[in-house]
Amino acid sequence: MRGVRQILFLQGLPGRFFFDLGEAMAARGCGVHRVNFNGGDQWDWPAPGALNYRGSAQAWPARLARLIRERSITDIVLFGDCRPLHRTARAAAAGLGVAVHVFEEGYLRPDWITLERGGVNGFSALPSDPAWWLRAADAAPPIGDAPPLPSSLPRRVRDTLAYYVFVLLLGAAFPHYRTHRPWPPLVEAFGWLAHLCRRGGAARCSTQALASLRPEGFFLTPLQLDSDYQLRAHSDFNGMQPALAEIVASFAAHAPADTHLVVKAHPLDNGLIDWRRRVGDYARALGVGERVRYVETADIDPLVRAARGVATVNSTTGTLALAAGVPVITLGRAIYDLPGLTHQGSLAGFWGAPTPPQASLYEAFRRVLAERSLLRGGFYAEDREGRLVAAAAGRIAASAPFVQPARRLRTAPTADAPVLAAAE
Repeated sequence: MRGVRQILFLQGLPGRFFFDLGEAMAARGCGVHRVNFNGGDQWDWPAPGALNYRGSAQAWPARLARLIRERSITDIVLFGDCRPLHRTARAAAAGLGVAVHVFEEGYLRPDWITLERGGVNGFSALPSDPAWWLRAADAAPPIGDAPPLPSSLPRRVRDTLAYYVFVLLLGAAFPHYRTHRPWPPLVEAFGWLAHLCRRGGAARCSTQALASLRPEGFFLTPLQLDSDYQLRAHSDFNGMQPALAEIVASFAAHAPADTHLVVKAHPLDNGLIDWRRRVGDYARALGVGERVRYVETADIDPLVRAARGVATVNSTTGTLALAAGVPVITLGRAIYDLPGLTHQGSLAGFWGAPTPPQASLYEAFRRVLAERSLLRGGFYAEDREGRLVAAAAGRIAASAPFVQPARRLRTAPTADAPVLAAAE
């Protein structure tokens, strides 16, 4: 039907969130389409009618452009705008007048997810001028109080395990698919098994490390995942290792002698890198082995609140620190790296005189994000009423669609667009 929004779903997080969102969009009268790139995508989208793309990455741009024209696609929905397949989709959408809606983990943690049009993080269209945020906050509604939304780690593990089992089982059906992650699924699985086996010892070591901190204070560095495109695409580092080496070296050379540096593991680290050994090796080589502590298991919120400052590439832990009034310095590009919020000087100067955030600017930043780019909820939170899905569907439906010029359509729209697109 001419004028009906036609929504194309690409890859999401493991689980049925995108499928549920597709059903919600269909209930609003939209045409809903889906491309599966591997067996896990196919498992997470149980309805018939999805296109199983079995071609190469090189052939994907032309196939996507043809799909957009053939099905009169008006909107693309995806998770993570830096995945190679999704970067291609963003470029094709820009050329063909198609709106792109990007989901990500929340800019603010916990209890939020990100849904932003066009791109997120380093690709966000939100400006870096503090004055703009203050002006925009004047027109934004206040953020109401809401109970916390505990995320279900067992559900996340279950959905992720099922996803990658089907990636492997149906691998022959998608011969050209290559994961965007640094490691193959089986390698990651073995890493997780080893990680779980040493969990008890890691907890004891973390408790001892925290108990040994000097009362004069400590700085905190949260590790990020090497699979995190926030690190890989929005910084000048090709992984966490060189970033960590730079931070530890700067701490050794410039931090007050009575301070510690706490390096906190990422809770979803797969265990393939022995960060405890690596952190210890860096610190001992630089003569600060007694002042650097590696912590694998700890509640990040009180740890952040107790720190003298947080040195990060661009982790969302930075927004936890800003909310608590703790100084933050970023080594990469982050949406919260604004003058007045983060330390704008050098890393060397940060250790001795970290700049605290302006509370009024952070509140403006938070209020504008909540109105324009965030939805309250979690991808794996227990949300039996489907409030997050309903809110996401409402946000997408309320957004103004791009108008595709007729000359770009080589195939006329069908008379009655199906709720779930027919299979190819």
